[in-house]
Amino acid sequence: MKLVFATNNLNKLKEVQEMLPDSIELLSLKDINCFEEIEETATTLEGNAKIKANHITNKYNYNCFADDTGLEVEALHGEPGVYSARYAGEPANAENNMTKLLKNLGESNNRTAQFRTSICLNLNGKQFLFDGICEGDILPSKKGEKGFGYDPIFQPKGYQQSFAEMNSEAKNKISHRGLAIQKLVEFLKKLH
Repeated sequence: MKLVFATNNLNKLKEVQEMLPDSIELLSLKDINCFEEIEETATTLEGNAKIKANHITNKYNYNCFADDTGLEVEALHGEPGVYSARYAGEPANAENNMTKLLKNLGESNNRTAQFRTSICLNLNGKQFLFDGICEGDILPSKKGEKGFGYDPIFQPKGYQQSFAEMNSEAKNKISHRGLAIQKLVEFLKKLH
């Protein structure tokens, strides 16, 4: 089965491809010659995932799934949330986003946070939603070189490492995206 993952993020593409069964050929936006920017104008993660998936299905006629992920920090009333990728403004930059987040959090004792991923799957004319949550804490400074985005400052609950210190296999088992993708994969396996 060919399935488009509506992303240009090669890190996310690789992470997801490692989790899918061989029977599913994952295509990127580049693979289907989609080079336009898909505006993420919704105020929720689910809404942005739907916008992206619907754009690909309607314009390119592919079965498709799209995700949107946000880091929600309790002491910041859920920020950056749906604005995680562009938290520090344009151009989107992980270093600037982490710097702004740590500055806004300051000396707060409440470091509780969660990563949340919503996935929208458009398959054969029907739409399905999957989600995944990984709870943890914001570290006072960056740790680790792996991963991407906020990974160096996020430590999942029950672990002594940041996401950026974990290998991809360990991270995929517990991460928000990993959990949401596992739900998607289980759903797709039932169709075969």
